[in-house]
Amino acid sequence: MDMGQLGSILPLILLVVVFYFLLIRPQRKRQQEAAQMQNSLAPGARVMTTTGLFGTVIAVDNEDVVLEVAPGIETRWVKAAIGRVVTPGDAPVVDEPADEDKLDEDDKSESEATVDRNGDQDSSTKQS
Repeated sequence: MDMGQLGSILPLILLVVVFYFLLIRPQRKRQQEAAQMQNSLAPGARVMTTTGLFGTVIAVDNEDVVLEVAPGIETRWVKAAIGRVVTPGDAPVVDEPADEDKLDEDDKSESEATVDRNGDQDSSTKQS
């Protein structure tokens, strides 16, 4: 092999090495950490699924996890659907919904003005 061939193959080899260290290796590490977390699930753990549903682990089967999402509401999930274990500091803050009676007069008049401008039609049903 002469220097000309080595010089043309070297950039390709460097590209493969860079892809390995920047993409493949970190992805494998994340997959291993996720699998370890999913295998270490125990009843009582507060978790978040990959779809964003929060629940408490009630039971763990071979590949299934039973989550309690509300008092008395239990759902069965595949372990792979568990995205992370939530610590008490990570729990989302839920604001209380505002009552219609608590709206200011300005808010009510703005919503009435919006209806008037739209000609009493929903914007999703308007035709151009």
